[in-house]
Amino acid sequence: MNINNWIKRNCGSLKGKTVAITGSTGGLGNELCFYFARLGANLVLVDRNREKSENFARTLKDKYSVRVTLITADLEDRYSVTIATELIKKEKPDIFIHNAGAYSIPRHKTKQGLDNVFAINFASPYYMIKELIPTLRETKGRVIAVSSIAHNYSKSDPDDIDFSNRTAASKVYGNAKRYLMCALWELFKNETGVKLAIAHPGITPTGITAHYPAWIYAIIKYPMKVIFMRPKVAALSVLKGVFEETGYMEWIGPWLFDIWGRPIKKKLCTVSETESKRIFETAEQIVG
Repeated sequence: MNINNWIKRNCGSLKGKTVAITGSTGGLGNELCFYFARLGANLVLVDRNREKSENFARTLKDKYSVRVTLITADLEDRYSVTIATELIKKEKPDIFIHNAGAYSIPRHKTKQGLDNVFAINFASPYYMIKELIPTLRETKGRVIAVSSIAHNYSKSDPDDIDFSNRTAASKVYGNAKRYLMCALWELFKNETGVKLAIAHPGITPTGITAHYPAWIYAIIKYPMKVIFMRPKVAALSVLKGVFEETGYMEWIGPWLFDIWGRPIKKKLCTVSETESKRIFETAEQIVG
């Protein structure tokens, strides 16, 4: 795929627009920020690591004439998320992208009593998005949420909402993404002022895939780079979501087996409407 040609055909100028993005210094977020800066957007980098954010901001400003604002947020910590969300509101973003995620990390309960993987991948971003909707209405804005094919690894369980009783990282992570997708579909079902796009990058070698023991990852990381799409290409699914919204139970992702190829929009049949509504009701109880 010729990335430059794809961008010319599928993207417009973002000059004068402000894009806020979580997980901005990770592999996927890094590539997305370069695309946004290239298209003229000013950036609000929402990240846990302040030092990495500062270094990345210097790189972006050296290469492009864009304004870069830094906001520090720890998605495990609701207080930190609340403060960060208020700071994002002050920046009046036109586009909010939830990209940050955590896969196989040491697990514990947050102060709110949720599994930390569930909090990072669902509860915190859902809270942020819900809180930002009134601000985004003022700019006729857009939300893009990064999901994953892992959402299909298991159905949600009302008796184990955050999968704290599960041990398989793929299922714990996938459950959180399933919650995020469904809750947002239902939340935006009757929303007219703000557009929503659910996007997924397929499988791409980034920090989130480097969860294997070091010796195993040393062996597989190069084959992964050959087999799966580079982050620069995988990020195009999210970039497409900036210019094309998705409808109820739709998402944007690689066309071939949801893993390879140019991004397309398609209907999902992996979640029932009944389950989606139940997840939304639970999400509202959790987030409030």
